Amino acid sequence: MLVLGVDGGNTKTVALAARPDGAVVGAGRGGCADIYETPLDVAIAEIEAAARASLPVGAALQDVGTAVFSLAGADWGEDKEQLRAALSVLVPGAAVTVVNDAIGALRAGTTDGVGVAVVCGTGGCVGSRGWDGREWHSSWWGLHTGASAMGRDALAAVYAAELESGPATTLTAAALETFREPTVESLLHGFSRRNGRRHPREAGLLTPSLLRLALAGDGAAVTVVRDHGEKLATMAWAAARKVGLEPPYPLILLGGVMRGAGAELLIEPIADRLPGAESVRPTREPAAGALLLALDRAGAAYDPAVVDATMPSHEFFGTLPGA
Repeated sequence: MLVLGVDGGNTKTVALAARPDGAVVGAGRGGCADIYETPLDVAIAEIEAAARASLPVGAALQDVGTAVFSLAGADWGEDKEQLRAALSVLVPGAAVTVVNDAIGALRAGTTDGVGVAVVCGTGGCVGSRGWDGREWHSSWWGLHTGASAMGRDALAAVYAAELESGPATTLTAAALETFREPTVESLLHGFSRRNGRRHPREAGLLTPSLLRLALAGDGAAVTVVRDHGEKLATMAWAAARKVGLEPPYPLILLGGVMRGAGAELLIEPIADRLPGAESVRPTREPAAGALLLALDRAGAAYDPAVVDATMPSHEFFGTLPGA
């Protein structure tokens, strides 16, 4: 029987299939799996596409014995039940577990899933698990961060600078270059016009420049990055309290934004708010956490080193495959 781990987010879904000994035998991708962003049937179809693509030649979804789906949008109990019911039809022979994507990310950086995970990718999320098994995730608790939100705040700084209601900033030139616009007004038009407007998530394309310019000392950029670091820090502190964690415990820092130049400005407020927590920047991707949870639940003896050795390259997991 195969073991399946799926990480589903706002921009992509990644599925990993493995043997019970931990050897990854296939990987697949799909689109948005967040049921708050797309209809349930569309989300299930994207998850199915990723899952089918992960199967080795000759295998079928009926061969999956244990499956864990770590999903953005698995926020409330009814969300998880609705998703679990639909996904149990998809893998009819499997024991199916649905968790919030912050919990899968936490498992990617720990040996037992205990600790706090702070994820900053296209979106941001925080999750925690205590020694007694209690779990908590930020979901709808007001955490609005990640590359998209940071990019939108950077654009707001550009607009303010244009109106001279905020400080001049090198973000202006970076934004015009990133979005190939000749003026700030045309840039604003592109994000606000009635027809053919840019998707709000496209603002995240500016975030690498935001981090770079913050590291170089641009005041407006520093303000945006520090603000988002404080948001993540506050939520991580709450997450530890909610499950009764006392230091030392691992603080898992994951997501593409956390890997970029300048990410330390984002991470410093988090580390300051959680003194005694042991910061870990894992090499594993969040999808690996979903697979490890599935292997844990399968109850078979497996070697984490085998999982890591057979994992696809990091390029596979990018927002754009190979990027």
